[in-house]
Amino acid sequence: MAATDEGADPPSIEHALLEPNFLERRLYQLKLAGTAANHHTLVCLPTGLGKTTVSLLVTARRLDEVGGKSLMLAPTKPLVQQHADFYREALQIPDDEIVVFTGDVSPDDRAETWDRATVVMATPQVIENDLVGSRVSLADVTHITFDECHRATGDYAYNYIAERYHADADRPLVTGMSASPGGDEEAILEVCENLGLEEVEVMTEEDADVDEFTHDTDVEWERIDLPEDVIEIRDTLNEVIKDRLEKLKELGVASSTQPDQSQKDLNRMRAELQQLINNDQSEGFKGMSVHAEVMKLRQAVTLVETQSVEAVRRYFDRQRNQARSSGASKASQRMVSDPRVREAMRKAESFDELHPKYRKSRMLLAETLGLEGGERVIVFTESRDTAEALTEFLSDSFDAKRFVGQGDREGSDGMTQNQQQEVLDEFRAGEFEVLVSTSVAEEGLDVPEVDLVLFYEPVPTAIRSIQRKGRTGRQSEGRVVVLMAEDTRDEAYFWISQRREKEMESELRELKGMTDELKDELDDSQQALSDFDAESESEVKVDGKDNNPDAVGDSSSGTEGVSAQPGLQDFSKDNSESGTDDGSAGNGDSSDDSGEGEADPADESVETHEPHADGDTIEIVADQREMDANIARDLSRREEIEIRLETLDVGDYVCSDRVVVERKSVADFVDSLVGGDRSVFEQVGAMARHYSRPIVIVEGEGLYEQRDIHPNAIRGALSSLAVDFGASILRTESEADTTELLGVIAGREQETADREVSVHGEKQSKTVGEQQEYVVSSIAEIGPVTARSLLEEFGTVEAVMIASEEELQEADGVGTVTAERMREVIGSEYTGAGSN
Repeated sequence: MAATDEGADPPSIEHALLEPNFLERRLYQLKLAGTAANHHTLVCLPTGLGKTTVSLLVTARRLDEVGGKSLMLAPTKPLVQQHADFYREALQIPDDEIVVFTGDVSPDDRAETWDRATVVMATPQVIENDLVGSRVSLADVTHITFDECHRATGDYAYNYIAERYHADADRPLVTGMSASPGGDEEAILEVCENLGLEEVEVMTEEDADVDEFTHDTDVEWERIDLPEDVIEIRDTLNEVIKDRLEKLKELGVASSTQPDQSQKDLNRMRAELQQLINNDQSEGFKGMSVHAEVMKLRQAVTLVETQSVEAVRRYFDRQRNQARSSGASKASQRMVSDPRVREAMRKAESFDELHPKYRKSRMLLAETLGLEGGERVIVFTESRDTAEALTEFLSDSFDAKRFVGQGDREGSDGMTQNQQQEVLDEFRAGEFEVLVSTSVAEEGLDVPEVDLVLFYEPVPTAIRSIQRKGRTGRQSEGRVVVLMAEDTRDEAYFWISQRREKEMESELRELKGMTDELKDELDDSQQALSDFDAESESEVKVDGKDNNPDAVGDSSSGTEGVSAQPGLQDFSKDNSESGTDDGSAGNGDSSDDSGEGEADPADESVETHEPHADGDTIEIVADQREMDANIARDLSRREEIEIRLETLDVGDYVCSDRVVVERKSVADFVDSLVGGDRSVFEQVGAMARHYSRPIVIVEGEGLYEQRDIHPNAIRGALSSLAVDFGASILRTESEADTTELLGVIAGREQETADREVSVHGEKQSKTVGEQQEYVVSSIAEIGPVTARSLLEEFGTVEAVMIASEEELQEADGVGTVTAERMREVIGSEYTGAGSN
């Protein structure tokens, strides 16, 4: 956020760790940073006004005064890379100490890089896995930032990381950042509770300090009349939906046959059908298939109403292909074979007119880029199909490129991270003028100032609407236009979004200055998080100085108490004392609880929660794929247990060199008896060949009520596993019950029986093939799957050992990095067991 105003350069922020003359001095950012440097703070600031700069200022102060390292989390890879680039430009820290952690970096490399890094930028799932697997420790992280923190709900990785951070860090400080933290007070409080935030700092465009950096952005909406042919396609599909809803009504789960049922009603129907299935009533299975068909048809209606005929045509093509594939669902087959659906498909294929939304989009772009002399436009759409088709259409008149996510599906290729970065760089550089984007560009990406943001359709959530509009109006007056098809879901979504935005703005205004109220609202679990802080609740001591909130006015108001705002002086132009106020406690040391004297950090007795306490930990190796459950996370929260994540060849959890555990929900267990890629008998057989005490945990209730299988068949399977394979069959009620059981099993094995953990099992008689796989799999820890691939390619262990990097890459699953690591292990001179 370098200064760019014309005329004299505006004053800049000077600090020991900041590049000189890089950051423009904005008072509102300094106020926010002042609070965030001293409290766990939620920072709410409109998109484009520098939330990242606020986090940067706090990070610079913490690293300068307290030391340690900083961690910044963002939900997408492009956003992580963007933050890393900005921090490397702004901080006077060597570039190689500001590192990026995403899934593209191997776990071993992350573990090694973590120790030498000063600033880590990462996606939350990567850090969550590394914490669960004990690869990294948060003990010396002195500042953590949760970008787009409104995501901290449910089971999102932010919540686990925040809990571990408050427990493990010696001197934690949390900053949450969002332009739109939630639609109501309850949602915002949930984010605060999940992240352990104690202060809320809100700045809106109404604040005087912010106003000078923003310009009015009026929202216009253009009503679009759908042509008769499009309405006919929609009405034909709606007839089929009414027919299917009639069947659900006969089953007693639908109260109406109107095709515009709310999603809430459809979810209720599905829940009732699931209950019928749980009661082993065949009507439930039939109804669920009909319900699936209704959902598919509604998607087609949404596409033809709000997107384009081209989008629904592509959707129909995919549905036809799915119906022809092996294992196709009855819902797909029934839908594409219905005469009315086939008629709708035919009409869509024969429609050769220009969709009115396409025509209006082209006209608006011509006005902005031609008549008004604009330079850049962003078009947002919900559908990747529309993004691709619209880009192709607009490219006939403008220089346009698409920007979509990394996933891919049949008929719609995604973009790699490198491709995304290349497109953004070109757009920033002005190499093309129109960016057609799906939701991937909504959250936080540093897309340049644009003259027009065009919503191809309204979005029903306030958060997404606010973030999209934040792409304009930063440096000059911007324009936002929303296209709405008359009498369609577009209108409903638009008004929902408008209502929710107003509700959010009202909530944010009420939240300003509500520190005391917020603390009162926090539940017991939130208050427990504050117990990990070194300060007392009545008197907060930061960096060796008393900071009584009452002494500096209402710090969350955004405008009051400027002169006494904590931390503002640390970013003043005169920084000759390197961030100290009075020469005392300038190194950030905290005074002791009595307030007498200063404590040396080296002598302080600080309660820490390290995951690697030597000699008294129980180790459990969990399969990476088990991260879909909460068991590994819950076990990793316990100080006496250390979790190691690996890709296991057999089992889900290894508790010793003789005990391996396969966990099955009751549904998965029954499914594995009647089909699947690998039956439970094969899995347990493989476990028994490597471990002498295989265990199968069957989790959940209703084992004999799953599917249409006689209970004696299930009892027979359980008997076979116990008698023929020597497996112990244990039942648990829930994930929590399984978690407790695994902890007890591992404890008995390692503490009582004094067994060690081995992912290869006990040393026992193996076939020649198994021994060959064992030898090759140990090279650079490539694992059993890659080992089999290499042996199938080269035939012998000897041939694998002498193969070149290029030859190794000919085997399936072996890339450049794996080949290099293998050759390094095989070809390097032995220098002793303790060498790196």
